[in-house]
Amino acid sequence: MAAAGAEDAVLKQEEYLDVLTKTREKTGISKPRGDVHRDGDYHGAVHVWIYSESTHELLLQQRADCKDSWPGLWDISSAGHISAGDSSLFSAMRELHEELGILLPKDAFELIFVFLQECVINGGTFINNEFNDVYVVTTLDPIPLEAFTLQESEVSAVKYLSVEEYRDLLAKEDPDYVPYDVNGGYHQVFEIISERYRENLESRSLTLEKQLSRYAQISLSAELTGLTSADKEALALLIKAAAIMDDIFCLQVWYSNPSLRNWLKEHANKSQLDKLKWNYYQVNKSPWSCLDENKAFLTTADSAIKLLPEATKPVAGWKGLQYRTAFPVVKPPGANFYPPDMDKKEFELWKNSLSEDQKKEAIGFFNVIKWHSEIFLDKAESLDVVVGTNYAHDLYIVPYSKEYKSLLGKAADLLQKAGDLASSPTLKRLLHGKADAFLSNDYYDSDIAWMELDSKLDVTIGPYETYEDGLFGYKATFEAFIGVRDDKATEQVKLFGDQLQFLEKNLPMDDVYKSEDVIAAPIRVIQLLYNSGDVKGPQTVAFNLPNDERIVNDRGTSMVMLKNVSEAKFKLILQPIADVCISKEQREFVDFDSFFTHTICHECCHGIGPHTIKLPNGKQSTVRLELQELHSALEEAKADIVGLWALKFLIDKELLPKSLVKSMYVSFLAGCFRSVRFGLGEAHGKGQALQFNYLFENGAIVLHPDETFSVNFDKVEGVVESLSREILTIQARGDKNMARIILQKYSVMTQPLKDALRKLELVQVPVDIIPEFPIADEILQKFTED
Repeated sequence: MAAAGAEDAVLKQEEYLDVLTKTREKTGISKPRGDVHRDGDYHGAVHVWIYSESTHELLLQQRADCKDSWPGLWDISSAGHISAGDSSLFSAMRELHEELGILLPKDAFELIFVFLQECVINGGTFINNEFNDVYVVTTLDPIPLEAFTLQESEVSAVKYLSVEEYRDLLAKEDPDYVPYDVNGGYHQVFEIISERYRENLESRSLTLEKQLSRYAQISLSAELTGLTSADKEALALLIKAAAIMDDIFCLQVWYSNPSLRNWLKEHANKSQLDKLKWNYYQVNKSPWSCLDENKAFLTTADSAIKLLPEATKPVAGWKGLQYRTAFPVVKPPGANFYPPDMDKKEFELWKNSLSEDQKKEAIGFFNVIKWHSEIFLDKAESLDVVVGTNYAHDLYIVPYSKEYKSLLGKAADLLQKAGDLASSPTLKRLLHGKADAFLSNDYYDSDIAWMELDSKLDVTIGPYETYEDGLFGYKATFEAFIGVRDDKATEQVKLFGDQLQFLEKNLPMDDVYKSEDVIAAPIRVIQLLYNSGDVKGPQTVAFNLPNDERIVNDRGTSMVMLKNVSEAKFKLILQPIADVCISKEQREFVDFDSFFTHTICHECCHGIGPHTIKLPNGKQSTVRLELQELHSALEEAKADIVGLWALKFLIDKELLPKSLVKSMYVSFLAGCFRSVRFGLGEAHGKGQALQFNYLFENGAIVLHPDETFSVNFDKVEGVVESLSREILTIQARGDKNMARIILQKYSVMTQPLKDALRKLELVQVPVDIIPEFPIADEILQKFTED
């Protein structure tokens, strides 16, 4: 059994392979291919299957008779080793071109699974411990056999076989075919392909309808009478600029995501199913469902079709190869910020080879990481560009200003024009500064300008949140929030921002970890007019920015509350949740003021507690850098539980009314069920599960026989303080191991949570809202018509 197995040693004698661990991480060692197979080292290879959608057939190649393993037998469409320093995707493209004469772009390759092949052949002289990245290329129709250019030393012929026939031949161990265990790990090739085309249209439509029904649509607007005529002109330009954030975010999620979006939109009116696909895509802004822990609700079979005549030799009467743009079933943790086939160990090995300044840049917010080989992959315009290129396939940094140059240039132009119109000097400074930042990639000054914004027209636009980076939590996504300031509500919440240093001084953690110079957080309450970019799935009710630790240390943070979003969620979601999940005796304590007040305190508490920290070895670092992919969930849990502690502290100091005590705890409990419904693949849901399970385990939350819950007022204050201390201390120490332990223990869907969510589903309480923005829609419609 060997597709990438023992090959012609003479032709490949100089090839070096990266030695991997048994868990598939790079060791930093590379050895000659022959030595790797002699010693049984673990290493990497690629398998590429070409699948014809219309005929349900797989392309097979016949191995050349000169091969020293499985000569003359029928095998995978294309396969080969991953040479030292090469990426998996580059290797898949290279092998397909070398062996079959097909050159396809990276969006044609779908990684469906990784298969570990462990075998010994050729009388024990060839040990194959190989991790195979298995790719599928989906073509619309079979490629004419005369379109292939076969590599004589590797391939003697090609043919198509139906998926079922090929599987049967392997199951019977037909001697003409390289053996694969179709009952073992490799059965996935056949299962995945067959399952996605075994489509029941009615069943699939019902599933999508059910997924969409978890969201309640609501129209959000605001009174514009407080804006000057110049600001109203600026507003139109700002909404156009904000719409571009959607385009950038779409690309940040996955490189073929824009083509998928355009395809679904174009075909939305073909059928009811196509309409549902498009509607649910708009909620998630990707093929992965936010409320289902990023489970894919689409497959490559739903994706865009591209025609690429130059991919093969021309054939008379054939217009050329048509393929489906691919995306993986499993959402890539690195999104489109890193190469899809890069692992964390590779990144760390590369980062450690850099200078200190380069290291800071590599883990910075505002750039993407790529393979050098991608330079050639992206520019592959002929069959000779990639293959034969002698280049060190290493990682390198591309700033956002270059990666998204065209889109950011358009947005910058709109912001400059809007800034020229703006009546507020602080808004003018913000918009001009953000336009400059889009082009320079330096966001420091524009983020300071955002914090100092004092304008009736409120704007947040740029790269901020890092939730999408599931590998490290380093890279920021683009988003925009445009609204009208609610002056009365803004004045009412000023108390919280003014008390940050007081709260920091009294946090339930050791004094050595506390900061002496926390800066008051300005808080602005707005009525949201439009949002875009990284606002997929559940909608935020507030945000606390920036996340840049340099600014947090120098100037603190600023907060924006979205009051009309909060009101919509309370009315449509939290109140119905309370009616189902909270005991009858405590339902009266669930009110909007408590919900909104805790939301304010949650955001304030992002600005206190550990940020820049000193490690046990004396080194300066940050919580984000030390906790990496665990940071977001733990930070959300911290802001939530410390926010609850802070409210009680302020009540005890008579800065808030005592009448808030019971309502804040019970409203928080109802909010637990709201946030957990976002799913444990999402930072807020994961953080909320941690809090609920900890409080439940320690008796602060009580489950009654009728499956309702209540707060134990005698215990809750102490348990809240205990959890706050535990999380704050983990952050202060930068203790990733303890962060992992507490998340693994408590961020789970326990039976009480499952029972509560089941009840909410039975009575069809919405999970979240889909906001509609009539004012912005009208502006964008006019823009499209113009």
